[in-house]
Amino acid sequence: MTQETPFRETRLLLPRRLATRISTARSVAVTARVGSVLGVAVTVCFATGLISHWIQHPPDWFVWPAHPVWLYRVTQGAHVISGITAVPLLLVKLWSVYPRLFARPLFGNPLRLIERASVAVLVGSMIFQLATGLCNIAQWYPWKFFFTTTHYAMAYVAFGAMAVHLAVKLPSVRAALRRPVDDPESVETGDGAAGQGISRRSVLSAAGVAAAVAGLATSGQTVPFLRRVSVLAPRSGSGPQGLPVNRTAGDAAVADAARDPAYRLRVRVGGRSREFALDELRALPQSAAALPITCVEGWSASAHWSGVRLRDLLAAVGEYPGGSVRFVSLERGGLYRESVLPPPHVIAADTLIALRLNGEQLDLDHGYPCRLIAPNRPGVLQTKWLAAVEVTA
Repeated sequence: MTQETPFRETRLLLPRRLATRISTARSVAVTARVGSVLGVAVTVCFATGLISHWIQHPPDWFVWPAHPVWLYRVTQGAHVISGITAVPLLLVKLWSVYPRLFARPLFGNPLRLIERASVAVLVGSMIFQLATGLCNIAQWYPWKFFFTTTHYAMAYVAFGAMAVHLAVKLPSVRAALRRPVDDPESVETGDGAAGQGISRRSVLSAAGVAAAVAGLATSGQTVPFLRRVSVLAPRSGSGPQGLPVNRTAGDAAVADAARDPAYRLRVRVGGRSREFALDELRALPQSAAALPITCVEGWSASAHWSGVRLRDLLAAVGEYPGGSVRFVSLERGGLYRESVLPPPHVIAADTLIALRLNGEQLDLDHGYPCRLIAPNRPGVLQTKWLAAVEVTA
C-alpha cells in the first residue's frame, strides 16, 4: 500500500473530500515536538502548583523556609507563566492530532483503549486546568466550586493522564524526534499523503512564537523589567503607595473598624495577653525590611515596609514558647480572614507587624492600621487589618 491519498482514506474515518485536504503539517513530527515542550511546561506548572498549595494548606511533613525572601516569587511566577505559555502549545498539539481521532480502528486492542481513554482524560483535565487558572488570574469565578482545592485535585488527574499517555506513546515519540521534521515517513498517520496547508516548520515556529508572546505579554507582573512589554498582565504594579491591591477595605467592610480611635491590637502569648493602641505600636522599637508581596495570581512587587518585628511584639507580652502564630483580621468573614505563621517565619528578623509602606503610613487598602508582612509567603496569607495575634502552641 502506498503513502498516497488511498492510504489516508483507508486509515481515517472521514469523507474523502476531508481526508484528501488534511494538511501534512498535522503530523507525528509536529505533535511530538510540541508535545515535548508542552510536557515540560505542564511539569513545571504542576510542581510549582503543589508548592503553592502546600504553603497555603501545609501537610504535617511540609516545611517552607522564610528565606530567601524571593523564593515564592520565583515559584509562583513560574507556575503562572508556564501555565500561560502552555495554552498556545496545547491548542497547536490538539490541532495536530485532531485527524487521529478518526483513525481506524476506533478502539482496537486494550493498549489502544488505554491510550484513547488517557487522551480523553488528559485533554479534558488540561483544558479545565488552564481555563480555570486563567479565570483565577483575572479574579473571575463563574462557578460555585472552591477553586483552590478543585484546581489542586485536578492537577493530579491532568499530570497522571499525561504520564500514562507518555508511557503509551513514548516509542513513537522517540522515533519522531529522531527523524527530521520534514521527513515524509510516518506509519501512524500517513504523513506523506497529498495534503494542503502550511509546512511543519512554519507550524512549529508559530507555536514557539505564540508561546513566547503569551509569556512575555503576562510575565511582567512577576519580572519587573518586563512590565513595559507585558501588555496583558492583569497586575501592572500600580496601586496605592505603588503596590497593587486585590481586596480593598471596602470589599472587606473594615473601614470603620480600622479607623476607630478605640482600635486595639490584641496579642496573646501563653497565658498572658495585652492590647496595643496604634500609638503604642509606634512607640515600640521599629524595624524595616525590603520584601516582595506575591499573590497566587502570579503578580509580585517589591516594597519597603517598616513596623514592629513580630518577635519583639511577642516579647513585649511574654516569652515566646515556640510554635505557630495565628493572625486574625478585623474582617468579619472570608476564607482568609485568618492565617497561621509557622515558626521559621515567626522568628525571622524581617517578619513585621507593618505600620508603614514605602515611607508612608499604611494606606487603608493595604491594611491600616497594621498588617502582617513576612518573607517568602503568599500575599493571601499576609493578613491585613489585624485585630489579634496569638501564639497557638
